[in-house]
Amino acid sequence: MTDVKKYTHKDMASDQEVRWCPGCDDYVILRAVQKALPEIGRKKEDIVFISGIGCSSRFPYYMNTYGMHTIHGRAAAVATGVKLANPKLSVWVVTGDGDALAIGGNHTIHAIRRNVDMNIILFNNEIYGLTKGQFSPTSLLGQKTKTSPFGNTQPPFNPAELALGANSRFFARISGNKPKELTAIFVQAESFKGTSFIEVLQNCVIFNDGAFDLFNSKETRADNQVFVEHGKKMLFGAELNKGLRLKGLELEVVTIGEDGITEEDILTHDAKNPNPTLHFMLARMSNPIVTGVIRAVEEMSFDERFVNQVEERIKLSKGITFDDLVNAGETYMLD
Repeated sequence: MTDVKKYTHKDMASDQEVRWCPGCDDYVILRAVQKALPEIGRKKEDIVFISGIGCSSRFPYYMNTYGMHTIHGRAAAVATGVKLANPKLSVWVVTGDGDALAIGGNHTIHAIRRNVDMNIILFNNEIYGLTKGQFSPTSLLGQKTKTSPFGNTQPPFNPAELALGANSRFFARISGNKPKELTAIFVQAESFKGTSFIEVLQNCVIFNDGAFDLFNSKETRADNQVFVEHGKKMLFGAELNKGLRLKGLELEVVTIGEDGITEEDILTHDAKNPNPTLHFMLARMSNPIVTGVIRAVEEMSFDERFVNQVEERIKLSKGITFDDLVNAGETYMLD
């Protein structure tokens, strides 16, 4: 092993002009990734960013690493191939709610199901931004868009439920305007062996401005967002005097000091519990919304299983030639 150069975030930025709309959260996410990478202890040439189509998919151009801008919805599939071809690489998928959950939905759920060791960052702005404001799979019921001028009639996906339903081992959700928390989650995701799925609540200032203001704005987020951390009480509020407790089969918001409630009554977050029941409940909450690393359950990754199987077969196949393989089993003989 050779020592890895100590990078700064500037080392991770390319010389390309960043071309997003002024005020877009994508700038914050980009800088958070560039700050996270120096902390993971990997060489730049061992890091790859894969994107599909959408505003977020310009990402590889802005990173001073390897990268591929692929086709609509296929980022997870291409990234899987990259990881299997070279399991030593740090592979990142950058995608949007349309790219990953509409045309790319099949690839996304199967990458999660297989547990490929890569990091998927979902920029969720509940709209198609690049193509100018059509409703997406996460757009809300009744939302007026270019393709639903009288209100969207299709119920939206909850990306967290989709991921957990595909047996996501690592799921996190975070606001797109919290750079410190974004960086910390990206570092934690990279250290996790398996598919890390991070939903970023990203504001589109042009076509869906203010979609997450209740949870993201400084004035309201303290009372409307619960940031969870493994092993810590699920407390929130401007004075950290509110919390979550389990009441029957529902999560309940309570206030410490009212009705005899103490801090002992507040649930302690267990992201590592293999049973996803409580993780589903946290993911489904709409007000307050739950952010942070909701689930992080270690399990052997798909690429590890795949490489182990290949190596095992190689060991058992010593002495077998290519001709032996061609002529094995049922073959056709041509005169």
